Amino acid sequence: MRGRLFAKAGVIAALALSLAACFGGGNVPSELLTLTPNDPPAAGATRSGGPGDGLAVLTPSVPQALSTTRIPVYVSPTVIQYLKDANWVEPPKDLFRRLLAQTISGRTGRLVLNPDLYTEVQGPTLTGQLLQFGYDPTQAAVVVTFEASLARGARSVQTQRFESRVPVAQPVTAVVAPALNQAANDVAEQVANWIGR
Repeated sequence: MRGRLFAKAGVIAALALSLAACFGGGNVPSELLTLTPNDPPAAGATRSGGPGDGLAVLTPSVPQALSTTRIPVYVSPTVIQYLKDANWVEPPKDLFRRLLAQTISGRTGRLVLNPDLYTEVQGPTLTGQLLQFGYDPTQAAVVVTFEASLARGARSVQTQRFESRVPVAQPVTAVVAPALNQAANDVAEQVANWIGR
């Protein structure tokens, strides 16, 4: 009887530790940040098209400073630090690709494809470099810079740089994260307008 009680207590303790690992405890961040599109496709909206009609939005390349889930602080042209206690739920390049795709679809009505799901994409392709996605203390503002590249077939490629800066009152996560969301949406809307022309 006593052995069963100890076994049951051990199971309960293991379950409690398992739940603690899921919902916090240890070195798990207290919160994770994400991006939310201002102009997503409407619920129930459908898009259709034939071969070559869909726009593929690829994940942008990033410098090493953005190959992380942390928010860079551009201290100077040669020095980068990271904002304390600020972590994205996934790398910025993935969040920004999804934001771009949803914004382009929502604003232009185009059929936008994820090349991870549709490997035989034949239409135009949007890719580029997410060059900056962080806080600039020299201007007390967040900055998002995206060098877009739009390929329409093998012989036509257009590039354009888009940037947005949003002033912030203080360099803390509660202020910087919403400002980055605003700046990212601004850049995504600029790209959607450029593609829609």
